Amino acid sequence: MTNLAKRNVGRESEGRGAGLRAVRRTAAALLCAGALTGAFALTARAQPSRTVADGVYTAGQAARGAEVYRAQCVTCHGEALEGSVGPPLAGDGFLSVWSALPVVELVDKIHNTMPLQATAPLSRQESIDLTAYILEGGGFPAGAAELSDAALADIALPTVATASAAGGGDLSVVPIANLAQLMRAIAFPASNIVFNVQIKDPADDVPPPTAARSFDFVEWGATVYPGWEAIDLAALAIAESAPLFLVPGRRCENGRPVPVDRADWREYTEAVVEAGRVAYRASQSRSVDAVIEATDQLNEACASCHEVYRDVGAEGRGVGADRCRQEP
Repeated sequence: MTNLAKRNVGRESEGRGAGLRAVRRTAAALLCAGALTGAFALTARAQPSRTVADGVYTAGQAARGAEVYRAQCVTCHGEALEGSVGPPLAGDGFLSVWSALPVVELVDKIHNTMPLQATAPLSRQESIDLTAYILEGGGFPAGAAELSDAALADIALPTVATASAAGGGDLSVVPIANLAQLMRAIAFPASNIVFNVQIKDPADDVPPPTAARSFDFVEWGATVYPGWEAIDLAALAIAESAPLFLVPGRRCENGRPVPVDRADWREYTEAVVEAGRVAYRASQSRSVDAVIEATDQLNEACASCHEVYRDVGAEGRGVGADRCRQEP
């Protein structure tokens, strides 16, 4: 994974060198500066100066949003925003996901991806009105002025306590896979899906027909969550699985224990978690350029750990006798 981003850029240049879009993506992919800070443009915005507790929408706007909700959202998110097929849009579960984030990210999420699997997403104004309704449902007060597109980035959702990103408590998981197997099973394929945005726009992903030959579960599965949703899920897989690197008792491929007690190992793990989160937020924007920026952070997070713990040993499928060192 360490050099995958560079390899992908090279393939893109060979396959699409004449296209302006390919040139733009290649240039973006090569901008590796500040990989652990500001890889996704939204994270570099100035801190919002207001919160949703300051009365940032009107009752009339929330009423319009309620009409949109009943027409487009109630089936998945419930009559009272409590969640059903989809996640809740009110309460602790909702706020823990959106803690301290600017409201513009919630509006972007709705505008770019909702309703799920619809032929077209909601309009920008519908998304803003719907956000007003969600705020009303969460008990945040109405004000004198409507929520506007220009004001979104300056308004934050409330800060709530969330679970630690990595190693926040006792784990009841008993490791079965060694570290290399865990990486190859989850982190490696999921990262490749995210990196592949450098050379393939997810919006152009059209699954092949499955009836051309005898049924194959793997081929069929690839048609169920294609395109941008595949990028969403891969980024989530990275963020959610990385804490498994900290499970006590797991062994490296060469038999050494994974150095879960070392401070740098925990830092590297947390960096992978954060890179997965950044990649997910970038994917939610449905912007190829934003995901390409996020791949820089993912590549750096992986490479920093590999340089210390993996690349000191044999590459490929060798066990690498020097890997997973324990000494300072």
